[in-house]
Amino acid sequence: MTDFALDDPFDRSRSRVPGPGSLIRTAADSIPPSGLVLLAIFSVQLGAGFAKELFSALPPSAVVFLRIAAGALIIGAVARPKLRGLSWRDWAVGVGFGVTLAVMNLTFYEALARLPLGVAVAIEFLGPLSIAVAASRRRLDLLWVGLAGAGVALLAPWGQSSTVSWAGIAFALVAGACWAGYILLSAAAGSRFPGATGLSFAMIVSAVVIAPVGITTGGADLLQPELLLIGLGVGLLSSVIPYSLELQALRRMPKHVFGILMSVEPAVAALIGLVVLGEILHAQQWAAIVCIVLASLGSTRTSKSL
Repeated sequence: MTDFALDDPFDRSRSRVPGPGSLIRTAADSIPPSGLVLLAIFSVQLGAGFAKELFSALPPSAVVFLRIAAGALIIGAVARPKLRGLSWRDWAVGVGFGVTLAVMNLTFYEALARLPLGVAVAIEFLGPLSIAVAASRRRLDLLWVGLAGAGVALLAPWGQSSTVSWAGIAFALVAGACWAGYILLSAAAGSRFPGATGLSFAMIVSAVVIAPVGITTGGADLLQPELLLIGLGVGLLSSVIPYSLELQALRRMPKHVFGILMSVEPAVAALIGLVVLGEILHAQQWAAIVCIVLASLGSTRTSKSL
């Protein structure tokens, strides 16, 4: 696996697995690469929407366990990690990668339980945005930092918002910080694990880490066939399908274009939240999402020029 490109922190598929079969690759060949990226974004956010629907039957930690376990089973079957010959540094990177992945997903789902989908994704995007700004080191970056800060200020519940909570914002910020750590650790894993086995190793570690919490909070409800099937669907929509589509897109388009397209994800999340979950955002919340999207777009274009 090649190193994760710090000049394109929204490139999430550099550490992801190949497509699960030739059918996806064949279908992807007939779709423009920009269409593949948009389909991947819609898939991720649709998975998040279905996951939030599960919160009425299971706590967020149990839903996270279902998602990660499903992803680990599928990805582990495609790219089985080899444990022989790993040094203690390899183990440290792989375990750290997995723990970060577990915490990122858990805190994001906890944020999702307290915030509208579009708001949670917008705040989480501050993680990769911080990586882009740190890698760029230009005065223009102050504009993107200011836009992002304005977005968060607009989203904060200054006593008048009933759909946003400080706890939700805190969870989303932790998820964003973990996303930034995920970017850095994926680069380290890429230099130590062949192919996609670094991500496979991390997914298995993540499933092991989250299992005690997820099983304890989910209890016997986790064994309901309907919930298991929905959890499998969330894993497919949130992990396997978008990973495959993004990988196919990156083979046919420049990374900076991929990063620019990825920047619209908070807006797509807000639309999915409206259609799937019935979450109607206020004008102020839409303005905040626009600020964060513009900051992401600007930081990505700045990174390209370095």
